Amino acid sequence: MAYVAVEADERLEEGPEGLEFKSFLGTDARGDQRTQSTPSNLDRGYLTDHTTRKGPSGFWTVDYYQPYFDVDTATVLKRCYTTLLPTSSSYLTVLTPSADLYGPFWVPTTLILALFLSSSLAASISSYLSAEGAAYEYNFGLLSLAATIVYAYAFAVPVLLWLALRYIGVGEWGVAEALGVWGYSLFVWVPVSILCVIPVPLLRWVLVGIAFSLSGYFLVANVYPILTMADAKATRLLIIAVGALHAGLALTFKVLFFSYYVVHEIGPGTDPVP
Repeated sequence: MAYVAVEADERLEEGPEGLEFKSFLGTDARGDQRTQSTPSNLDRGYLTDHTTRKGPSGFWTVDYYQPYFDVDTATVLKRCYTTLLPTSSSYLTVLTPSADLYGPFWVPTTLILALFLSSSLAASISSYLSAEGAAYEYNFGLLSLAATIVYAYAFAVPVLLWLALRYIGVGEWGVAEALGVWGYSLFVWVPVSILCVIPVPLLRWVLVGIAFSLSGYFLVANVYPILTMADAKATRLLIIAVGALHAGLALTFKVLFFSYYVVHEIGPGTDPVP
């Protein structure tokens, strides 16, 4: 038997140009195959879904603060009137299960408007009773003054206290909880500012004292357990600072917004009217 050597065609070894495998199932079928294979691959851990997974948002984004405003009106109102009831069972857990920033923003804002409107109304009543028919001009500078005082106390004080606690090593308290406690503690001043329209000096002092006591007790009940975690010397200093600021706020409200009296003109030949 004779063997004949056959030369191999190099083009056949390399494969003919333009030769490729094609699918006759169609694009829709291929898409269905990929769709069907995705769940199984995800279950096996081969693929990760990058489109539905979000990373943590930074504090400069709106998404970071959105959970603190995700609260309904009923919860905010309940937290407001709970601050007026020291004997309530939820007095110390008013911010549970999570603190919000919706109430701590609107309570000071409402207080600013209440201070301006009540003081303006009280001044106009006192002016009318002092001199009937006298024109009264509203002092809109009290509005900006009230906004400065209330916002500084409601936002700057708790943030500074939180920073001080962080500095001395107490990290069990968040800034949202601090803002929540200070914001809701101001709620008692809203009805008090309305009642202080009554032109009776003694009644105004009593109302200011009640508001000072209720808001102060709410602060002590919620802040003192946090302060006890700090050093004894630092705790005393912080308590003195918080107490002084709270007393200063009450006196500021009384002097600037609740000090309108009925004054009768005293002239020659007339007896002074107390």
